[in-house]
Amino acid sequence: MDGIHDMGGMDGFGPIPIEQDEPVFHAPWEGRVWALNSALGALGKWNIDAGRYEMEQLDPILYLQSIYYQRWLYRTENILIAHGMVTRQELETPPERRKVEKQGQALSVEDIFARQRQARSARVDAEVPARFKTGDKVRARNIYPKGHTRLPRYVRGKVGVIDRDHGVFIFPDSNAVFAGKKPQHLYSVQFAAQEVWGSDAASADKIYMDMWDDYLEVS
Repeated sequence: MDGIHDMGGMDGFGPIPIEQDEPVFHAPWEGRVWALNSALGALGKWNIDAGRYEMEQLDPILYLQSIYYQRWLYRTENILIAHGMVTRQELETPPERRKVEKQGQALSVEDIFARQRQARSARVDAEVPARFKTGDKVRARNIYPKGHTRLPRYVRGKVGVIDRDHGVFIFPDSNAVFAGKKPQHLYSVQFAAQEVWGSDAASADKIYMDMWDDYLEVS
């Protein structure tokens, strides 16, 4: 995504506060949002890439003004509406005035975790030829897709070297819009920090990015 949601490498937001002994959740509602997201995800009506893409559809101002789990909540509401599980009117109706209609058998905690474990890996058992091998010099494609992508702006057009081949994985860009898994090789690509950040970066520093075949071209 090329909106404000791709914040990697951006400057001007001030220092990142470090909270000592930071709790997992800062308020009970955050834990409930996490649990709700986990339970709904176990239904299998969408995938992790589609969930990320839905997050990227949030209004930029709302996104910047919201804390982490608020973004999760807004994203989950939009997913539920998009899949016809609730309406916007139902969400905005006070709980005491809502008409509850059971849509199916509730999943137990054990069922939810079992389904999550089964669907956790994005690795694909398929014979797909690799376009590159370890040691190949490559360039991150300078592309600006309109939909979801895991290709950060700050490495587009930069030259790196294939460090290792992780194997064949689901391609997130197509999976996010339910256009197929489009399995392809995923590589760890090494970039010199100065190639990415300029001469002010430390000359010995390296950046490693996980990148799919479709993100790369021969340098």
